[in-house]
Amino acid sequence: MNALPSPSVPPAGSAGRDVLRTLLERPLPAVMGVLNVTPDSFSDGGDFIAPDQAFERARAMIADGVDIIDIGAESTRPYKGAKAVTAEDELARLRPVLSGVVALGVPVSIDSMKAEVVAFALDQGAAIANDVWGLQRDAAMAPLVAARGVPVIVMHNRDNVDSAIDIIADMKAFFLRSLDIAAKAGIARDKIVLDPGIGFGKTAEQSMTALARLREFDMFGLPVLVGASRKRFIASVSPSEPKERLAGSIAAHLIAAQRGARIIRTHDVAETLQALRVANAIESKQ
Repeated sequence: MNALPSPSVPPAGSAGRDVLRTLLERPLPAVMGVLNVTPDSFSDGGDFIAPDQAFERARAMIADGVDIIDIGAESTRPYKGAKAVTAEDELARLRPVLSGVVALGVPVSIDSMKAEVVAFALDQGAAIANDVWGLQRDAAMAPLVAARGVPVIVMHNRDNVDSAIDIIADMKAFFLRSLDIAAKAGIARDKIVLDPGIGFGKTAEQSMTALARLREFDMFGLPVLVGASRKRFIASVSPSEPKERLAGSIAAHLIAAQRGARIIRTHDVAETLQALRVANAIESKQ
């Protein structure tokens, strides 16, 4: 099998109009599963670049109970070494798999900093834009998101790590800039999710500080997504390779959920869901 039947393409962006609201109304955080169709992502580069492997991965995450599948076709690994690719490269990786994954029926988000790629994905039925540069890298991104009326994940990022800065202040200033861009473009505020960008442009200490002080972002009145899955800060506490960081990932995600995160982005869907459900069950007995 090389491809799944393509679904009929819905009106641009229509699939995303209510998906965010539906997910956020649930008592538990929504779980976003990672699907990297890349050769060089930090944890699973090359594992799912072939269409058959990508479809198998998507089906497995759906069986595990995933709420959103996040597809990325360019490695944005949160350390030096990520290789930039053109929009044409991203589209070449997405074309064989995207419509087939959308056809599986779970909301799909497109992880790209390029408006051209996001537009293609939305045309194929993707429901959410996930911009790791928070609307600040491609000037066409905010107008596109506004025109399509889809939810957008606005992630904090930095070109360089600086251990001397107040990372929380830097993140707040970044989000204020992103929200100003969004407002000027006409993006509805209830379509925006903030992501602290764990590991991106941050030292290990700064990533942990961002998690510990997650409640400070309540000032924006917006839902928060946290993706700490397999990130390097875990190895700074307990030396390990990316695929050996399941326990550390779950610890970080449970703390994030306790501090108000409404979406958890993970490579390990079943284990993360189990942890969230057990923690919630215990908390409900107080």
